Amino acid sequence: MENLLEKKQKKQYRTLLFFCLAIFLLPLLVKSKYVLNMLVFSGIHSLIVVGFSLLMGYAGQISLGHAAFFGLGAYCSGVLTVKFGFHPWVAFGAGALITGCIAYIIGIPSLKLKGHYLAMATLGFGIIIQIIFVQWRSMTEGPSGLTDIPGISIGGLELNTDFKYYYFVWAFGIVGILFSLNIAHSRVGRALRAINRREIGAEAMGVNAAKYKIQIFVLSAIYASVAGSLYTHYITFLSPEGFSFHFSVLILVMAVFGGLASIWGGVVGAVSLTILPELLRAYRDYDTVVYGIVLILVMMFMPKGILGLVESAFRQIRLRWAVKERG
Repeated sequence: MENLLEKKQKKQYRTLLFFCLAIFLLPLLVKSKYVLNMLVFSGIHSLIVVGFSLLMGYAGQISLGHAAFFGLGAYCSGVLTVKFGFHPWVAFGAGALITGCIAYIIGIPSLKLKGHYLAMATLGFGIIIQIIFVQWRSMTEGPSGLTDIPGISIGGLELNTDFKYYYFVWAFGIVGILFSLNIAHSRVGRALRAINRREIGAEAMGVNAAKYKIQIFVLSAIYASVAGSLYTHYITFLSPEGFSFHFSVLILVMAVFGGLASIWGGVVGAVSLTILPELLRAYRDYDTVVYGIVLILVMMFMPKGILGLVESAFRQIRLRWAVKERG
């Protein structure tokens, strides 16, 4: 059993190595600024969805408030730099810390709930945070939006082009994926899967379910907060509309579309559903209809997501090849 787990872990790390190589080479092949812009947003969304996959796919905890954590990270970075003159890197860290603390406070009562009750609690939290973004005009500038947010730099290198920011965003994305893979293959990951399958049984085996659920909820919120800070210093403008309930649903759909119980599924779903709507713009008035049909077909015929379908196809090919060799 341990050898099987070790092989699976090594396979995951080999995949990460090839993924890093692809991420490094991709912008060298892309000539369009628009496509590069989409790849930057794909990296930001991947970071959120990878954290969300740990929470929902592994621990089985439903959240419809992740847009709020994304917005908290974004507005903390924006407000601290614009209103208080903080250095972007300080604001970046402060945003993650503040969001983590809020997630911890919210998580203690909320994670005692289960199923749709938990979903409604996190949804309510998300709505409250968005109302604060709209009404706290002295800090957020309300619906008018927060402007003049400074860009970010590393030493003396200004990240003022899509090409530079692409590598910056995906560096965070790769670190997030690596950290999540380590969690998934650790004792904590096994505890989370046990909680997901049967929480009472996991507790009977000595798993502290309440502690693990809060920890993974806070970690998932920090992932979203970091993504929010990356988003803020990229577009240098914030408006409350970008952190609504609809974005929380989009995060959920991305995770399910790629494959919920998989870190790589989160990446596949985030990249696919960031680029797909842009490709469907060619259909003009029918783009929303086509987008909806694609999602319905995936939910109906690919319950394990795109990644699950690909893995199943490869298993079938390997099985047929093995049978053919024996025959």
